[in-house]
Amino acid sequence: MITPFTLDVPQAELDDLTDRLARTRWPEELPEAGSDYGFPLSEVRALADRWLNGYDWRRHEAELNALPQFTTEVDGQRVHFLHVRSAAEDALPLVLVHGWPGSVWEFSDVIGPLSRDFHLVIPSIPGFGLSGPTTSRGWDIHRVARAFTEVMSRLGYRRYGTQGGDWGSGIARAMAAAAPGNVVAVHVNYLPTPPVEGVELSEEDGRRLDRIKAVMRDRPGYQVLHATRPQTVSYALTDSPVGQLAWIAEKFAEWADPASGIDVDRVLTNVTLYWLTGTAGSSARLARETGIVANDCAAPLGVAVFAHDIVLPVRPLAERAYRVEHWSEFARGGHFAAMEVPELLVGDIRTFFAGRE
Repeated sequence: MITPFTLDVPQAELDDLTDRLARTRWPEELPEAGSDYGFPLSEVRALADRWLNGYDWRRHEAELNALPQFTTEVDGQRVHFLHVRSAAEDALPLVLVHGWPGSVWEFSDVIGPLSRDFHLVIPSIPGFGLSGPTTSRGWDIHRVARAFTEVMSRLGYRRYGTQGGDWGSGIARAMAAAAPGNVVAVHVNYLPTPPVEGVELSEEDGRRLDRIKAVMRDRPGYQVLHATRPQTVSYALTDSPVGQLAWIAEKFAEWADPASGIDVDRVLTNVTLYWLTGTAGSSARLARETGIVANDCAAPLGVAVFAHDIVLPVRPLAERAYRVEHWSEFARGGHFAAMEVPELLVGDIRTFFAGRE
């Protein structure tokens, strides 16, 4: 059963958030530390001050409620999703999948333009945001993908495309593996390409591969914690709004193109969704459950590469693993393309899916 959903956060929860922010116990910081030891204190203080004194949750809640929202239960788990139908009845359905530390809100700037060409289904990953915490083991990206294909079946969609970045990239590809007869093609704006021996590479691809190897060799701290101790880190993030703020906002600061200028209230809305739903730990568990992502997507693949992403894919390696039918390189944009350069992402999605049905 699919049930309409309206977000209405009790005022008591917002009052509790305000109280906790006002009583933040701030850590010390070494003089002139900059970002050498982590997210700088001055930047977190500025964000927290905005959250406490200038940010209006109710306005953003109303913006989210202006979009058609629904929930359904799949495999014992609540799944929340936006469903925005195009005025064109014969439009291709398209699933947009977010990642960490994102949410359905990161697509807010692309929903209007894309809905002219596609029937959009935008689900919250189980364990993230409005889908709420997962309640059983085993929610890896393949189980998530199966849940999303079931949502599409319940909506009556038999042929559709998938799109995503970050975890959404893996889930979009896993949906094609789970439902090869339904997914017509997959578009991604993030594609890890692990090293493969014996492939001749250009100088630029060699630099990209060196960067990939460096990240694999020296895994970021958040990634190690998510993959090994998601429960432990969840205590601090679930109890302290500033802890949750720093954990997420640091990634928006580090992974975005510095020239993008993501609106601070967009970041705060994203953080607030994690805070109000208590999904710090369950969203981190996805890394613990998933492990290595298999290359089992046989559908046509379109890749949009944004110059300031965490790592950039190596095309010859991607072509060994996937049916790459489209490849675009952009000088602007980073990991959060839908928020940073929505016009570029929308244009690339339209180009790739044109003529597919």
